[in-house]
Amino acid sequence: MKIALLIYPDFQAMSLEALSVFELANQAFADPPYEVATLSWAGGPVRSSAGFTIGSEKVFGGGFDTLLVAGGMELPTPPAQLLEWLTQAGNSFRRIGGICTGTFVLAQAGLLGGRRCTTHWMVSNELGERFPDVAVEHDRIFVVDGPIWTSAGMSAGTDLALAMVENDHGRDIAGSVADKLLLYHRRSGTDGQRSALLALAPRSDRIRRAISFAREKLSEPLPVERLAEAASLSPRQFSRMFRAETGQTPARAVERLRVEAARVMIETTRHPMGFVATETGFMDAERMRRAFVRTLGHPPQGLRRIARTDG
Repeated sequence: MKIALLIYPDFQAMSLEALSVFELANQAFADPPYEVATLSWAGGPVRSSAGFTIGSEKVFGGGFDTLLVAGGMELPTPPAQLLEWLTQAGNSFRRIGGICTGTFVLAQAGLLGGRRCTTHWMVSNELGERFPDVAVEHDRIFVVDGPIWTSAGMSAGTDLALAMVENDHGRDIAGSVADKLLLYHRRSGTDGQRSALLALAPRSDRIRRAISFAREKLSEPLPVERLAEAASLSPRQFSRMFRAETGQTPARAVERLRVEAARVMIETTRHPMGFVATETGFMDAERMRRAFVRTLGHPPQGLRRIARTDG
């Protein structure tokens, strides 16, 4: 099964990590199922946005099962001949994927008309404006719509490739690859692009310590007094410092952490909503539903349906 990454001048180097997923998956088989390659319009060395060059084959080679289009630090402007080739060759691949702004290349080639897709959150609005016939899903790690697979930016290409491996060879193989990559957890397609933990970004060790404590104790009650104790501060001092450093109240931050943890459980397990709510500290499914609507704009049941659709 031949997997190709289509690159062009100033492609983003992190796109190459997607090929490592298939390389590591090969280690689980006596007869490795994947053969990986990089393609470009003219072949030969192609300069990345980081300044180094990567060798590539000409795009005219056939027999590829999956084509991934690399993203770029800027919106890509591939050669017109490359877009024409991609338009004509699109139906010859079992799967076509766009990593980060590589989704723009697929749209320019006319491959996304009427389809759902995603890209990096910083340019997702522009994608929808430039290509109004495309259904952009703005806060998704990756989206699968038929043979078209698209991902958010940067590291999301790894999540996309892992989902492809799971689709080909099952969850256990994909999980073993994720373990070798030292991933904290595998993100599903419906995961949000921006982490609640990163959004908090506290400066002081005391507030960071309280947030770490909260993450470890999400299933338990977490009143401000308990968080303040973890930070070795009075409740009043803690609340004032927490808001100054994160821009949020402690209660709101804990709710966001709980939503993020519940989202992972909903998308990756079949546990009932009541069980998920208890395990993540919401105590009942209705409280969890209201928190999801406040934070994400939609209820948890919809996320599970989407996760099952995207595999």
